[in-house]
Amino acid sequence: MTKAEIVNEIARNTGVDKATVLTTVEAFMEAVKDSLAKNENVYLRGFGSFIVKTRAKKTARNISKNTTIIIPEHNIPAFKPAKTFLSQVK
Repeated sequence: MTKAEIVNEIARNTGVDKATVLTTVEAFMEAVKDSLAKNENVYLRGFGSFIVKTRAKKTARNISKNTTIIIPEHNIPAFKPAKTFLSQVK
């Protein structure tokens, strides 16, 4: 499902015009991205959590040059679904 399909679905279900729904969806996504960029997790009860995970430093290989490189510790965004959400998908 794409963002446009989500906007169409919400507009159809709520009766709100698509432009307003699109602005709201984009504002939501921007708020989540800004929070994760500040290392703040976002918790949506009954849906799930957008969390920041820290990847440890590790050694990797560059196969083409046959060299070893160090990948430093870094943060990545992740989504952890709520138990009720998982049970609906299963």
